[in-house]
Parts: sequence; C-alpha cells; structure tokens
Amino acid sequence: MLLKLVDGMDKNGLLSDDTGHILTGYIGSESFLRAVVTMVRKMKAVNSQVRYVCDPVLGDIGRFYVPQQLVQVYKDEIIPLADVLTPNQFEVEQLTGVRIENMEHAQKACCILHDVGVPLVLITSIVFPTSDQQSQDSMAIFASERIHGIETESYEDEQQILYVPKLPGQFTGTGDIVAALWLALTANSSALSLGQKLEQLAGTMNAIVGRTYRASLEKLQKQGINSLEEPKDEATRKKIVQSREMQLIQSANDILNPPIRFKATKISER
Repeated sequence: MLLKLVDGMDKNGLLSDDTGHILTGYIGSESFLRAVVTMVRKMKAVNSQVRYVCDPVLGDIGRFYVPQQLVQVYKDEIIPLADVLTPNQFEVEQLTGVRIENMEHAQKACCILHDVGVPLVLITSIVFPTSDQQSQDSMAIFASERIHGIETESYEDEQQILYVPKLPGQFTGTGDIVAALWLALTANSSALSLGQKLEQLAGTMNAIVGRTYRASLEKLQKQGINSLEEPKDEATRKKIVQSREMQLIQSANDILNPPIRFKATKISER
C-alpha cells in the first residue's frame, strides 16, 4: 500500500524538489520496513536534498515492541539512508551493540552511527547507572552531529548533553513528539547552535509532559485514584493510561515559543 501511494504521487508529479522531509516512527513488520527503504531511496533519487528523519522504534527499558529481526534491517538498510536518527537508550544499544553506562559509551555509540553515514544523532533519553552529574530523578538527552570539511575528508563531531527531571509514570507518545520537534528545530540552517536546539527541545518537552502529568493527576483524583501507586487491576491501569493523553493543543505556545529551562553542555569536538 505504501509503495502504491508513492508510485501514485510520482505519476501525478507530486514527488519533487518541494518535498523537504521524510519522518518515520513505529513500524511493526519487516515487509513494511523494507517498503520504507524503497520509498526513501525513490524519494532521494527524485530529490537528493530531502532529509530522512528516522525514529527507530524498537522498544524501551529492556523490552522489544517489535519483532527482533527488525534490528538487522534497520542496521543494514535504514540507518545508511537516514540523515537524522532519534533512538532512545535501549534502541541505540541494539543498533550499535554498545551498552551505554557512561558518557564515553554514548559518544562511542554515536560515532558508530556517524561512521555508517548518519550526520545527526539524538539519543532521546539516557539513564546512566552511575554518574556524578545525573541524579536519580533525572535523565539525559544526548545530541551528536558530525560536520564534514568542505574541501577535505576531515570532520568534527560535536556532542552536547542536557539533563532533565523525570516525572512519575510512563507517557505514551513522547518519542513521536520528540522526533517531530527535532525535525522542525533542525530543518533549516539557522543561527541556533546544536546546544541551543537541544535546550529548546528539552524545554518544550518538559512543558508538554509536565502539563500532561498535572492534567492526569487532576482527572484521576476526581475518580479517587492515586496514580503514584502501582495499579492492582487492569481497569485502573486503563484509566491511568487514558488520563495521560498528551496535552499538545494546550501546549501550543510552548511548541511555538520554546521555554529555556535547562542548560546544554558541550562534551567534545572531533
């Protein structure tokens, strides 16, 4: 179906230089993932400047959401096509074989992805087992960009890290929002540095998730549910999940005017 759609767009002249970006997220089957490979190659053949932003959704917190054989398809076929990659900690470990336990491991994993051909990598969430800088109630966001010299084969890798507070509970859809915001923040060359883009991303996400958390508490309190406790039955668990619908419309101003709440730190240059 996807390839038929792309073929139809092509026949009607809708694949052109006007296509600026491709964004993919959750893909649950190998056949559809391979169709995405064909689609991206076709669109890049029509317009070599189109940017492919890939959120390689595999799983989280040690658990796969998709068939494990998709990992190899991502490694062999998807990642070499990507201009931007936005994995979480679990996903980047699966894609690189590097277990991230400290800053150096995060740098090594990003370097592996850069070497495959991805210019910009955003690890959307990292919890280091031990860290002097990271508290137990925070997580890190790590961005790495490889910049090639104009007339030489030399390059520099710039890496930025930023710590944000964790909120209780799990919020479905945060990865999708992060990928979309990062696409927008990095869509055009601007005066913003990599660190400033990371700060804007973190500020907006903190505002959205914080607003969602507060709205969830209010809804659940009216139902007599304490969402900070582990639900003992499926009905309560379902109510908690439903209460955490992401407050996107309510956060429109924070999306358009990102609040700066956290400071990014440059790690190194290569």
